[in-house]
Amino acid sequence: MPKKRDGGGQSRTQQAAKFLGVSVLAGAVLAGLALPAAGALGLTAKGSVEGFDDIPANLKTPPLSQRTRILDSRGGEIAKVYSRDRTVVGLKDMSPYIRKAIVAIEDARFYQHGAIDLKGILRALNKNAQSGAVSQGASTLTQQYVKNVFIEEAGDNPDKVAQATQQTLGRKVKELKYAIQVEKELGKRKILQNYLNITFFGQQAYGIEAAAQRYFSKHAKDLNLGESALLAGIVQSPSRYDPLNDPQEATRRRNTVLQRMADVKDITREQADAAAKKPIKLAVSRPKNGCITATHGAGFFCDYIRTVFLGDKSFGKSRKVRLKRWNEGGMTIRTTLDPQTQQSVQASLKDHVYDDDPVASAATIVEPGTGKILGMGQSRPYGFRENETVINLSVNHDMGGGAGYLPGSTFKPVVAAAALEQGTDPEQEYPSPYRMPYPSPVQTCDGEWRGSGSENVENENKEEVGPYAMKEATAKSVNTYFVQLISDIGVCPVVNMAQKMGIERADGKALQQVPSMTLGTQEMSPLTMAAGYAAFAAGGRYCSPVAIESITDARGRALKVPRSSCRTAMSKKTSDTINTLLKGVVEDGTGKEAGLKGRDSAGKTGTTDSRYAAWFVGYTPNAAGAVWVGDPQHKRKMYDITIGGVPHDKVYGADTPGPIWRDAMSGALAGRPAPALPTVAIDDPAKDKVQGDEGDKGRGKHKPGRGGHGGGNKPGGGFHLPGFPDILGGGNGGW
Repeated sequence: MPKKRDGGGQSRTQQAAKFLGVSVLAGAVLAGLALPAAGALGLTAKGSVEGFDDIPANLKTPPLSQRTRILDSRGGEIAKVYSRDRTVVGLKDMSPYIRKAIVAIEDARFYQHGAIDLKGILRALNKNAQSGAVSQGASTLTQQYVKNVFIEEAGDNPDKVAQATQQTLGRKVKELKYAIQVEKELGKRKILQNYLNITFFGQQAYGIEAAAQRYFSKHAKDLNLGESALLAGIVQSPSRYDPLNDPQEATRRRNTVLQRMADVKDITREQADAAAKKPIKLAVSRPKNGCITATHGAGFFCDYIRTVFLGDKSFGKSRKVRLKRWNEGGMTIRTTLDPQTQQSVQASLKDHVYDDDPVASAATIVEPGTGKILGMGQSRPYGFRENETVINLSVNHDMGGGAGYLPGSTFKPVVAAAALEQGTDPEQEYPSPYRMPYPSPVQTCDGEWRGSGSENVENENKEEVGPYAMKEATAKSVNTYFVQLISDIGVCPVVNMAQKMGIERADGKALQQVPSMTLGTQEMSPLTMAAGYAAFAAGGRYCSPVAIESITDARGRALKVPRSSCRTAMSKKTSDTINTLLKGVVEDGTGKEAGLKGRDSAGKTGTTDSRYAAWFVGYTPNAAGAVWVGDPQHKRKMYDITIGGVPHDKVYGADTPGPIWRDAMSGALAGRPAPALPTVAIDDPAKDKVQGDEGDKGRGKHKPGRGGHGGGNKPGGGFHLPGFPDILGGGNGGW
């Protein structure tokens, strides 16, 4: 009677040994064609192994999960991402020592036997019978490779991994049949190559290349004898023989491999003894996986790349398919990120806003005419610790961002562009008093908006009293001027212009058709604003933001990638006029602190009611950028606050976002061409008007009785807009 465990019954391993023993004695496996009938072994009961002939003939080999490399536009590595750290290499890129070591310790007769080593099985059966336990296995390298294929196919699903590794006769039968197939189709060299690429070496390293990098910081082809023996020894039990956790046990195992190599004549006994006397010298490279390891603060951009990939049908019909493709990795993704721009963005943010400040900042720079994202960063690092975040403050909610932030007066140029497209003369004047009621009704796309009659809007300073024309009103960011302007042209042209410029709400909802939008009362993201302003720099042509230049898969094949979608948002005359208006902002207006030296630039400041957010959005002919500063949770008002070591009574778009934009753009454009912005001549009626009755001559007509409303409350005045919380303020929406 066979020896039984306590409680009765043979162990699974003993059952497998008996199964293999019977197979050998029956001579069926020797023929390489079939195994004993399942019924002869009592395997026909429900839940038992299926018949050998019923197993599909072809082993489905899944693509090996590998590292994906994300590169910047110049080929520099931003980050590696992977579900399994693996780089597949050929035999020629593996040291001869590792090839010999793994065969010697795992399957010394690998080149002599077929898929199944009959001598090895008999030897193991005899050894186990003598010991009364399972002291020796008999799986060939080919069988081990097949088992690893099952594990790889299971992925990260724990239930499937358990099924792939369970000690059952059913799994063993499949393993045997597929091993026969693999031997016939691949041959020994290919099997060895595949095995060394698929097997696990501990410390998150899959395959010999990743293992060589992890433990010795070198390529697999450069491994010496001792290093090869150490890695070959790890395979049997990666946790037990881990040289980082137990160097003594790892050393003993390495020496066992060396002696085995000598036994099979792969090396001399002298070589084995000499290598065994040397201490293990590791040069460990810690795992660097994911966007958290990205260089130059590009973690948020890296995460944006993943979001783009998983959301774009170019990479698979369903999200499940795309996620599988991402996890399989092996891709090289070249992005649009310009390293010079990225470093400049991150350096400027670090200089002006500290990661432990009560507020944060985010900045994005895009290329006009292409939509390429050149830089993307924020003051709080990518991560999960204190003063870190994984929320990308530069992008919309569906791309990994937050709810967005009120853009304030940075929205006013959109209104100006809409008005110019409607035929409004830039020399048009409005009375623009310090404070005024909102005119009503105002035309919308769906009818009319009517106010309650109690709403007022006021300017930042009491000294800001018109009449003003468009250029001066833009330079001074006069709220009452732009309220009168939108009430004249109506809301619908502004909504249409925003859509043409790609300017949308960060939460994905449709723009609300209310006159208060002229003062920036609907939350938007820095990427949206930067890409929108880029249309001014590109002669009126808007290009949707794009982050990926190219992708090649594990086989070097190019994948189709999403391209920017470009369209005409406005006439060149309109964009040139906006250039003129916004150059005035940085030359003589609220954005002086943001002006660039030695090159044309244009832009607009923005500050919301109660100082929940401050902005600067601007551009040159070759770059457009947006900078936001504020509390991501919309709770901290920026009064009596210190940001980046600088105290502020109250924050303006000019004094904090402006300098961030200036320094980021200066570094990004250093050494690059400085073309001029195309402009138009605009007369300023304010300079020509005379006193008294003569002062009204030539003034543009304001149409009383048509108006809009703002939103929010301003300390010391303003109003509350029904239906909007105070945070959506815009009565003094941006100065």
